Amino acid sequence: MIFKPKCFALLPTLAALATIATPQLRAQVTVPSDSAIRAILQNRIDTKRAVGIVAATLDHGRPRIYAAGSSGAPGVPLDGNTVFEIGSITKVFTASLLADMVARGEVKLDDPVAKYLPKSVRIPSRNGKQITLLDLSTQSSGLPRMPTNFTPADNNNPYADYTVAQMYAFLSSYELTRDIGAQYEYSNLGVGLLGHALALRSGKSYENLVTDRILRPLGMNDTRITLSPGMKSRLAPGHSASGEVVANWDLPTLAGAGALRSTVNDMLKFLAANLDSTSAPLGRVLATTHFARRDVNGAQMRIGLNWHILTAFGLPIVWHNGGTGGYRTFIGFDQANNRGAIVLSNQSVSPDDIGFHLLDERAPLAPPPSTKARTEISVDAAVLDTYVGVYQLAPTFAITITREGASLYAQATGQPRFQLFAEAPTEFFLKEVDAQITFEKDPAGKVTRLVLHQGGQNAPGPKK
Repeated sequence: MIFKPKCFALLPTLAALATIATPQLRAQVTVPSDSAIRAILQNRIDTKRAVGIVAATLDHGRPRIYAAGSSGAPGVPLDGNTVFEIGSITKVFTASLLADMVARGEVKLDDPVAKYLPKSVRIPSRNGKQITLLDLSTQSSGLPRMPTNFTPADNNNPYADYTVAQMYAFLSSYELTRDIGAQYEYSNLGVGLLGHALALRSGKSYENLVTDRILRPLGMNDTRITLSPGMKSRLAPGHSASGEVVANWDLPTLAGAGALRSTVNDMLKFLAANLDSTSAPLGRVLATTHFARRDVNGAQMRIGLNWHILTAFGLPIVWHNGGTGGYRTFIGFDQANNRGAIVLSNQSVSPDDIGFHLLDERAPLAPPPSTKARTEISVDAAVLDTYVGVYQLAPTFAITITREGASLYAQATGQPRFQLFAEAPTEFFLKEVDAQITFEKDPAGKVTRLVLHQGGQNAPGPKK
């Protein structure tokens, strides 16, 4: 999706999962055949929902890798060693760090995060309760999805210039709007802060810490933030939803929320360690991240330490997804059936449905986008001016409408700007993705809100 709550870290796609989240009597799990998987991946290429896609399954310890499309770069093969940005899957590595540091006695889950930050930083509290490491890792800290002082100089690499000083300034000035632990709200800021605090506690950078404690012990030599020359030579360029090459993203301050790059072969090592709690050296530690600890709002889902746990067809699936400007990724596993799945794509179209389908073929695949023909019309500039403004779709997610000449543009919080095309005086569409916007007026003709139509949902946003 183009308009989604925050870019590199995807909110669990609850609407897409609605059809599989209803508890049902447990039945025998069936999984797609090799030929079916290859056909699914090829269909994504044929319907232009992926430039290149590499998927893998791990079934009772037996790995299989599938690829379709191309890396999008001359001389860069598409296989298990191709490098992708994995976005918010980084969050479960941050959770793994937290579990490791708890096991070593270096931190406790109920430690206030303020304990590991400079004393000059004021961490918001409420009703006498402080934000703990557990609150951050279960997305229930009360912190918003993103800080309000997140104003990127370059929307093509939006996190690159957000500094630690800015994060500290926001935290010191922010007042919580609800009790800590009272409600799930997916927060890139919260998990980025968690990774930052753990790094300060260790005296190392986040990258060095996750490398020393998680990546190197598991033999994940192609999973890093800073690309080695070898990784750089195997990097698949990211692509927008419309197929254009986009810039890679850098996350110096919020690294723990989305900065890692990896390969399918490396992710299979991580998956294997999570599936086997007896494996050395980290199986026992990683197992502690899978326990459901808190509920997720509005869905039959719970959350462990950053892992989401969806009960589908009577069995829990532990999973997370990720996304940056030009990549979408998925990792998940079914512990009861000893099966896991990974999907890495270098185009900004979600492959979550494929990931769930690889775990149980009863999970439905998303249909291709609408091919409805849309005819552009011209709208008077004076009318376009009435649509200019900010429309609030969620507490920390808004769409800003601007006009340049005879064109209208929409920019969602923390995302690039996209042109809107009129098909009626109040009806507009995007060309990059199957999404439309309707502007609504009151009886006096004043524009009061917009409605975003995307993915079968209609999301209203009043004009501020």
